[in-house]
Amino acid sequence: MSTLGRLRRAILQQHYRISSHANEEMSEDNLMAEDIEEVFLRGRIARRYTRDPRGTRYEVAGHATDGRRARVVCRFLASGNLVIITAFAERE
Repeated sequence: MSTLGRLRRAILQQHYRISSHANEEMSEDNLMAEDIEEVFLRGRIARRYTRDPRGTRYEVAGHATDGRRARVVCRFLASGNLVIITAFAERE
């Protein structure tokens, strides 16, 4: 299965958690969990950060439910669950 497929499956099966940092960033940009899910389900992997000793991070770019462009940075935990590290709306 592709990495994007794994990310989407984690979202669809609700095997993810949103970090406190991501919650703060989302609040500042008026994003909700539904927006984050939409980015994963309709977006694409924009970048891979492979040099992090904690594991590869993925930056997924897409659109929030209201059409704004948004990005989400995440990584898989050893458990296989996904953690959302940060999420934000792109500035116009």
